[in-house]
Amino acid sequence: MIYVTGDTHGMLQFDKLQKFAKRHTNLTKDDYVIICGDFGGVWSESTLATYLNNYQNLPFSVLWVDGNHENFDMLEKYPVEMWNGGKVQFVQPTVIRLMRGQVFCICGKKFFTFGGGTSVDKARRTPGVSWWEQEIPSYEELSEAIVNLRKHDYKVDFVITHSVDEHALSHPAMKQSPKSCKVFQDNVILSVFENCVAYKHWYFGHYHLDEQLSPSKTALFHQILKIV
Repeated sequence: MIYVTGDTHGMLQFDKLQKFAKRHTNLTKDDYVIICGDFGGVWSESTLATYLNNYQNLPFSVLWVDGNHENFDMLEKYPVEMWNGGKVQFVQPTVIRLMRGQVFCICGKKFFTFGGGTSVDKARRTPGVSWWEQEIPSYEELSEAIVNLRKHDYKVDFVITHSVDEHALSHPAMKQSPKSCKVFQDNVILSVFENCVAYKHWYFGHYHLDEQLSPSKTALFHQILKIV
């Protein structure tokens, strides 16, 4: 089975995974929970072992796309490997980063992943300590995504991102978000995928909302939804 949820920010929202595990005692490492960015488990040397051990000790496997609040300098030290058709980083054996612009086949379904986003609070953060410029998706990553999507005829079952496309920002529910909902480079890039990819459902985090914007697009934060 595959489930999806919103940001966890290291240990700040980790308890939702623990509570979920207690309610679903049948889950094993062959089941997956996907985090839509701001995983935050790789944040500092002092917290790394504790954070990752907690995630690894969950009864299910954890998959995640990066958000804007990640320590990208630390993440870049992990090797990049191929897994289920796309590039990943194993930060623990069953805690796996799904990298930007990849298409994965998991449980017979195709997942397109594209992490990254813009920190609206970066003016209050310290570069290299609590903010990293790699949070913003690049046009090189966009190009790689297009190449990978073309191999699948631009058709996938699910899109998993942290941020969301420009059009989604205009939805009335997005006005409830504590984020400013201004248009940034990540929103512009994701609009490319909205316009060219045929998908069944798009899940994203970042905006700290649990809201279904349309029959095929859902913002997640606290909720954990079964999708496969």
